[in-house]
Amino acid sequence: MTNFLTAKWQNLIMANYAVPPEVLIPYLPNGVELDFYQGITYVSLVGFLFRDTKIFNVPIPILGTFEEVNLRFYVIRKVGNEVKRGVVFINETVPNKIVALVANYLYKEHYVSVPTRHTWNITDQIRQVKYEWKINNEWNAIDVEAAPVSHPMSAGSVEEFIFEHYYGYTKVDKTATEEYKIDHARWNINEVIKYDINCNFAGMYGADFGFLKDVKPDSVLLAEGSSISVKWKRNRI
Repeated sequence: MTNFLTAKWQNLIMANYAVPPEVLIPYLPNGVELDFYQGITYVSLVGFLFRDTKIFNVPIPILGTFEEVNLRFYVIRKVGNEVKRGVVFINETVPNKIVALVANYLYKEHYVSVPTRHTWNITDQIRQVKYEWKINNEWNAIDVEAAPVSHPMSAGSVEEFIFEHYYGYTKVDKTATEEYKIDHARWNINEVIKYDINCNFAGMYGADFGFLKDVKPDSVLLAEGSSISVKWKRNRI
């Protein structure tokens, strides 16, 4: 199957918030169900770096490396005896208008373009990772300090639940959904020692998620990341 996009995803921060299922149901694409971990539904505020992006194996000059920040939740699609575990994006933020326009046009996604930046300090003693994005003339940020040495995820852990989703689902309209496949290696994670989150959830993601500004996340994770590929073929379901 032809790869539409390849890139490296690096230093992924995910702040995970338990939310009532009824908050997510209006955003649920047709044909998929909410995915629960120990009876809880989650949204994740995600920050990471897209590096060395290629379209159909052609490098993107200048615009190929950029920060992305998104809010996503978790779903499953049952096809016979197979259960496909995937994500739905409430919104995805990148700094480049062209990237946002192309993604929205080709994939019917929910990208917006705002200024972004990142700061990394990675040594033998510490891994510090920070992503920032500007909205309403104010900088928002997600920032972690983590252990320098990574380790594999444990089977059945919340880390495995959050990271091990390999499909994306896009709500085209009330009846149509598009499904696409994302391939990457199973990631190692770094233990987060401390974190700081400053996010205008209402301004970024709408009033339904505004309450998250005053809520402590259930967990904050950092994964080293890997090369990824997104398949060109999309299934309309």
